[in-house]
Amino acid sequence: MNLTQLFDLSLQGRAAQPALEFQGVSYSFGDIEARANRTAHWLLDQGVSRGDRICVYLPNCLEIVDLFLACTRTGVIFVPVNILYRDREIQHILGDAKPSLFVNDCAMLADAAAKPSTRPALPALEGDDIAAIVYTSGTTGVSKGAMLTHNNFLANATNLVTCWQITSADRLLLPLPLFHVHGLGNGIPCWLATGFHVRLLERFEHSTATEQFLDYQPTLFFGVPTMYVRLLETAPEAARQIGARMRLWVSGSAPLPPQVLDDFQKLFGHTILERYGMTETLMNISNPYTGERRAGTVGFPLPGVSVRILDADGNDIAPDATGELHLKGPNLFAGYWGREQATRDAFRDGWFKTGDMGTRAEDGYITLQGRKSDLIISSGFNIYPREVEEFLLEQPEVAEAAVIGVPDPRKGEIPVAFIVPRPGASLDGLEERCRQNLASFKVPKQMVTVDKLPRTALGKVQKHILASQMP
Repeated sequence: MNLTQLFDLSLQGRAAQPALEFQGVSYSFGDIEARANRTAHWLLDQGVSRGDRICVYLPNCLEIVDLFLACTRTGVIFVPVNILYRDREIQHILGDAKPSLFVNDCAMLADAAAKPSTRPALPALEGDDIAAIVYTSGTTGVSKGAMLTHNNFLANATNLVTCWQITSADRLLLPLPLFHVHGLGNGIPCWLATGFHVRLLERFEHSTATEQFLDYQPTLFFGVPTMYVRLLETAPEAARQIGARMRLWVSGSAPLPPQVLDDFQKLFGHTILERYGMTETLMNISNPYTGERRAGTVGFPLPGVSVRILDADGNDIAPDATGELHLKGPNLFAGYWGREQATRDAFRDGWFKTGDMGTRAEDGYITLQGRKSDLIISSGFNIYPREVEEFLLEQPEVAEAAVIGVPDPRKGEIPVAFIVPRPGASLDGLEERCRQNLASFKVPKQMVTVDKLPRTALGKVQKHILASQMP
């Protein structure tokens, strides 16, 4: 099976039913089907064909949905690009993916409206064909493209629909960015597999969140911890009304503080379901829909997903001991685009090395303990310090630089840079240059000037010492 065949359950089977609302305009599943077909014809007219890549650099909009669906039926590989990325980061992806087309303006698709709304002749796509390449930074700071197959998306949707009891009766409020696997891999496939209604937002706006919930009356919400922290500011009466309509709140992309889970339950009357996924794997582990949603844990492996927690020598560890999570399952990606060695390095005896440390309790609940590397996760976005450090070291006034993550009550973590300036140099203007060249979430929120960086005898920066030196 391929994704189009799964999506046909709604696109053709529920053609007359309301499907999606965006910016006050409603569309039926038949409308979505027609738009996807017109976009598929448009892609083919551009000379793009099966196996080619298209990079899509757009905020949440209906055209992203059109392009993703058009790709899944033509065999073109969808490559979403984070809209917070700047030229430096975009150029790396373009150079690596070598797309046949780069879409960064909805107006580029204006001609698609005049194309036929019937399906073009479709290639015989298989489950192992690549549906998308989603870029995720590695610990070296080099951004790598994770190849996600039709089967990866199919397995993910099947697991979530089953385990979270998602049905056509649900209503999903979706503010998650569709350039990220949280929105693209969870929201879109679950929507079309079941036929529920979705209101797509361009972004999560704290100032209008209460209004959106009260107006749309969703039953389902996928969010990141930062969103839940902001939702704790909802007035009690409004929270009660929202909670009365809701069925399931899900949190992922970064650890959810147990206190937030507890405070949210008291305010909205619901226990958030926390789960664990990655760009390379989509969803791996989830707290149960029915049963204890244990604070601080991510629950149990999803159907078909096997998890081992190993020590540095590759041995299984005892319950409650900390080790690195290794995974197997139909959700695992097909490898990194154009990087055979990086793909081989990512596996140990056929098991994917997540780089995440964790423990498994006697009763099976898994708790994440942080990254094996020094990854920073801020508002659900991954920040690898090496990438920011390399940019800082390119600046003439910087002699040395080290970036660490510092806990933040709203964003989970924020990046802080420790900088050794060159003699007589001023750091004025450095922050502005960072903003011009790095995505906003990667820009250090504080720059601490130090005389030297603490290092080991082998020259490695001791970042744990830097953390204790925060002013």
